[in-house]
Amino acid sequence: MSRIEACFQGRVGGFDLDVAFTAPETGVTALFGPSGCGKTTILRCIAGLERLRYGHFSLSADAVWQDNGYFLPSHRRPVGYVFQEASLFPHVSVMGNLCFGMRRSKNRGIAFDDVVDLLGLVHLLDRASAGLSGGERQRVAIGRALLSQPRLLLMDEPLSALDRFSKDDILPYLERLHDALSIPVIYVSHDISEVERLADRLVLMQEGRVVAAGPIATLLSKPDLPFARRPDAAVVIDATVAEWDAIYGLTRLTAAGTDFLVPGCAGEVGSCRRLRIAAGDVSLCRVAPTQTSILNVLAGRVLARLPGDDHQVGVLLGLGRAGEGVHLIARISKKSWEVLALDVGTEVFAQVKGIALTDVGLE
Repeated sequence: MSRIEACFQGRVGGFDLDVAFTAPETGVTALFGPSGCGKTTILRCIAGLERLRYGHFSLSADAVWQDNGYFLPSHRRPVGYVFQEASLFPHVSVMGNLCFGMRRSKNRGIAFDDVVDLLGLVHLLDRASAGLSGGERQRVAIGRALLSQPRLLLMDEPLSALDRFSKDDILPYLERLHDALSIPVIYVSHDISEVERLADRLVLMQEGRVVAAGPIATLLSKPDLPFARRPDAAVVIDATVAEWDAIYGLTRLTAAGTDFLVPGCAGEVGSCRRLRIAAGDVSLCRVAPTQTSILNVLAGRVLARLPGDDHQVGVLLGLGRAGEGVHLIARISKKSWEVLALDVGTEVFAQVKGIALTDVGLE
């Protein structure tokens, strides 16, 4: 099976980078970690803007961009690069900026009308780029990068310069791109909420090294990684739409043998959606509640006690009686842990008070 392979070793200024990871040729792979851990340097190496002492990068067996003494110059690498700041041409319109991207490539795999529709740019085409908001400018920058017909899209913290309102405005467009694009995306961020919504695969970095890599649903709940121990810990679950209940306005989704109910119509039966469940929205019972307004009461088993502060405990759960299904994390008080006499292996019922349904649909 074809896959992206990246390996870079060398020194950039006073910083040592030594990383290696693989990624699928579809979907979004997020490089995640604190500022200064080497995420942007990796993107620059992939784009051919940095050349370290040793490097290898290939999209597939027939698309090797760097290996041993071979180095494909940056201008010959079919990448679209979206920076933190949208570097638009101020003297031309949105249409002019988008057309510049089209002129860079003779291929026409990604259609102009499709990009304009996906990114909601139709009403902006005649606007001067200098008068756009931050979120609008970034959408145009993404469109210009896509219209250059890249085989790989690199996104370097594209939302970091935006305020919270602008981020919330642009994220649904990025989720739509996730569903529509057939090209792989490598997405750099230090905001875990963005990664939870957009990424399929996660590469966790620290001080120029890869700490862990794998599917995001797996890494978010691993006890030995920092995500599960955070006060705002959450899991993401890739589920399939199983049934629409028009009487009560509820959708039933299923994942690894567990059913979840969410309000509203989540999509066509058989389609795939991503659920996000925060640890703070999960409470635990030793016996199944008989009268409760909470719709999602799920049998499971305690898999691990996670470090917390002096008064709270994180609890890693495996759903299903054997605990072999999808994972949840609950954040409960230390007193509740002791009063319920919880321990690894204890059978419990998880009451899920809230489920966020992202706009990402998974192929």
